Amino acid sequence: MPVAQKIRCRVERIIDHGGRVYSVDLTPERRVPLFQPGQFLHLALDAYDPSGFWPESRVFSIASAPSQRERLRITYSVQRRFTARMEQELAEGKSVWIKLPYGEFIIEATSDVVMFAGGTGISAFTAFLDGLTPAFPHVVYLAYGARDGDLLIYRDLVQRRAAMVSQLKPFYFVEQDLDQESTARGVMVGRLSVAAMWQCIENPMAATYYISGPPPMLRAISRDLSEHGIHASAIRTDAWE
Repeated sequence: MPVAQKIRCRVERIIDHGGRVYSVDLTPERRVPLFQPGQFLHLALDAYDPSGFWPESRVFSIASAPSQRERLRITYSVQRRFTARMEQELAEGKSVWIKLPYGEFIIEATSDVVMFAGGTGISAFTAFLDGLTPAFPHVVYLAYGARDGDLLIYRDLVQRRAAMVSQLKPFYFVEQDLDQESTARGVMVGRLSVAAMWQCIENPMAATYYISGPPPMLRAISRDLSEHGIHASAIRTDAWE
């Protein structure tokens, strides 16, 4: 695995998705090292002095594909102090520092895959989905949930890939009520849950489960999978907060 590198980046673009959810495109001053889908980076807002210590930072999944080493994307929701600083301080043209790559939340092609993505936790899966091809040897189920339909911000990416890869089976959940048009588009009202997905999975006992999202969701989905008889070795979590 490549050695982690510290690289200065320019904030190229900020996308405000509403609901205090943002995507940030970063242009690094040089090509970033090779990374794998599912890995993450550390982002620091303060300047880094190579003769000193690494400043305060937070981890974010790399939402962009590994082939895009000249430009990176992260997506975040304002939750605590550091992300509140990001909302206030990030602006197009600002310099930030990253170090990458880190993490082992990497999807393996050894069994059917079930991905549970809550909110911005989808960013742990977008690089994998962007590179998914019909050659993938197993079925891939995606359960993607958000507070409301507007915050299913990577749905277009998922739908484009599902149109190309028949093995990809996406399911969408929102916690708030939807209008009839949204409901007709296949979005289920209610929280993302194992119970809601269980009957949709053809062979649930033989699948590997990957979970990314806020800590309460990680705990709830992991617990419910265990109660359904899934062994701990088949449950992978991306504890990004």
